[in-house]
Amino acid sequence: MSDEEHHFDSKADAGASKTYPQQAGTIRKNGYIVIKNRPCKVVEVSTSKTGKHGHAKCHFVGIDIFNGKKLEDIVPSSHNCDAPHVNRTDYQLIDISEDGFVSLLTENGNTKDDLKLPTDENLLSQIKDGFAEGKDLVVTVMSAMGEEQICALKDI
Repeated sequence: MSDEEHHFDSKADAGASKTYPQQAGTIRKNGYIVIKNRPCKVVEVSTSKTGKHGHAKCHFVGIDIFNGKKLEDIVPSSHNCDAPHVNRTDYQLIDISEDGFVSLLTENGNTKDDLKLPTDENLLSQIKDGFAEGKDLVVTVMSAMGEEQICALKDI
């Protein structure tokens, strides 16, 4: 055998931390599910009876938590489907740049400058107006499956 060191360049991500398996029959309304590789909030669940081939089926209707699109999926209730890890974090708003990026203060005192303003017109105007008035604003950032987006606003 040779004494060479083996060096592997891996660009692949195991992706294990983005989702976790959950039995389809246990997912309820207002829970989260991955449909067509998008993290969705479940708005409707219906379960069909067991047919002659033996599986009760769950019909999920979900709204994509980042772009608001409606997605549907049908899964046998005994099978596992992916559920996204959804995290919500609060940050204090420091600045809004001209190109639509926000500067946020993290808990440890660093700044986070990689988020854009939300696309939701109502939330967008609330943030811009509150910032223009000089209010101390705290934004809630929702993150799932490697994506992040501002989803809520609080005034301190």
